[in-house]
Amino acid sequence: MDKIIKDFEEYLKDNLPQVKSFHPFFNDTLKKMLLAGGKRFRPELLLSVVNAYQPLLVKNAFGVALGIELLHTYSLIHDDLPAMDDAELRRGEKTIHAEYDEVSAILAGDALNSHAFFMISTAPLRDDMKVKLVSELSYYGGIGGMVLGQAIDCYYENKKLDLDELKFLHIHKTAKLIAVSLKMGGIIAGLSKEKLEKLFDFGEHLGLLFQVQDDIIDATMDEEEAGKTTGNDEGKNSFVNLLGLKKAKEYRDDLRDKLKNDSSEFDEKLSNSLQKIVERFRDR
Repeated sequence: MDKIIKDFEEYLKDNLPQVKSFHPFFNDTLKKMLLAGGKRFRPELLLSVVNAYQPLLVKNAFGVALGIELLHTYSLIHDDLPAMDDAELRRGEKTIHAEYDEVSAILAGDALNSHAFFMISTAPLRDDMKVKLVSELSYYGGIGGMVLGQAIDCYYENKKLDLDELKFLHIHKTAKLIAVSLKMGGIIAGLSKEKLEKLFDFGEHLGLLFQVQDDIIDATMDEEEAGKTTGNDEGKNSFVNLLGLKKAKEYRDDLRDKLKNDSSEFDEKLSNSLQKIVERFRDR
């Protein structure tokens, strides 16, 4: 997978969103957070599934993987806005509203959101497949997932949720986009409905693991280590705030063990890739 992710990174740099205009820095706002790096976690999940079942389609899937990364990056830009987390550091760089202004950050996020679907619609794949991919990402990246979770997160800031409510929040805000990344890889690979459902279920649990680890990072790392603003969760509903740091780590470890076991349900090549991904979620 290392070679595939390296090739995808080059594809991303060659396909950065840009447009001709006389605006002095609009294109800079579109590419700033993309070039700042990031884990490329969601593209990696999609490409891992395609590589496991249909390796000849991996490069055809790059546009779809970039679409997911564009949509995820838009969500980070908006999440960092003063009206939300008011963060000034992301991926080791100044956030767009801190570097330029709030209006530019809002519009950059809007642009990346819509451009995500342009990338999917122009990928070298069958039209019926692209319609299904757009349907999945638009729902789980919107009202069926990420945006609903963000709405709950913002509304209930400084209002304590119980564990089931907290899981609902983060399954929607974080986990469903991770889950749909796996499912979209399965769609490109032509997997059965049953296997797609298994991938999505695995992805939801993986997304929870991702979020618990993120909450732990926020509580235990400084900004330089994390590459983003930390200590921002004081008034938020996080797993560390609800369970305490020790129990949050125990919950993370239980999720990781479950996922390692569940990964064995998939074909060997994908199972090995997923196990390597799951193993990353430990104390650094």
